[in-house]
Amino acid sequence: MKDISIIHTDLEFLVVNKPGGLLSVPGRGPDKQDCVVNRVRTLYPDIIEQPAVHRLDMYTSGIMLIARTKKMHRLLSIQFEQRKVQKEYIAILDGVVKGKEGIIELAFRLDPENRPYQIYDSEQGKTGITRWKNIGTKHNQSRILFFPLTGRTHQLRLHSAHPLGLGIPIVGDALYGHGEEGDQMLLHASRISFLHPESREHMEFISKPDF
Repeated sequence: MKDISIIHTDLEFLVVNKPGGLLSVPGRGPDKQDCVVNRVRTLYPDIIEQPAVHRLDMYTSGIMLIARTKKMHRLLSIQFEQRKVQKEYIAILDGVVKGKEGIIELAFRLDPENRPYQIYDSEQGKTGITRWKNIGTKHNQSRILFFPLTGRTHQLRLHSAHPLGLGIPIVGDALYGHGEEGDQMLLHASRISFLHPESREHMEFISKPDF
């Protein structure tokens, strides 16, 4: 597994490139302590206790925002809640996607009998909204740009695989697709943009995937 890399350093936050296969935050038990937050902590020991402003799935790679101060964590979290943070993901889907672009709206929730699997539930689920664009097909696989407008758990993975979404899973997805545990999942958080909470400067960061 590759190590994290620091894309940008600010006095109050960091922009980090996370490798696939690494947890975003610590889990329960000694075997789940290796994560982005703890690796950052070795570089910046004075960082706050809960610095992750948002999370990426373990097997998703790409850009994460890490707050260094409580004030910045609160201000950046507000932008996420107000949907002022724009995110872009690149994924390779395991089949040919018909159509050029569109919007997916699906309500889903956790399946308590099969954690962390999410299931479609139009009545009790919370709606996830994703805009997508097909940017090419090669070797019977589709390269898709995703622009999530909400941040539900497994949103892009579910919107890819579910028949009411694109109906084609992400390559390497062991939960919703044909991958096996430990496979590289071809989903990468490639761009993020937001306003610097203090200077109000427009900030944009890009990370190219290795696929």
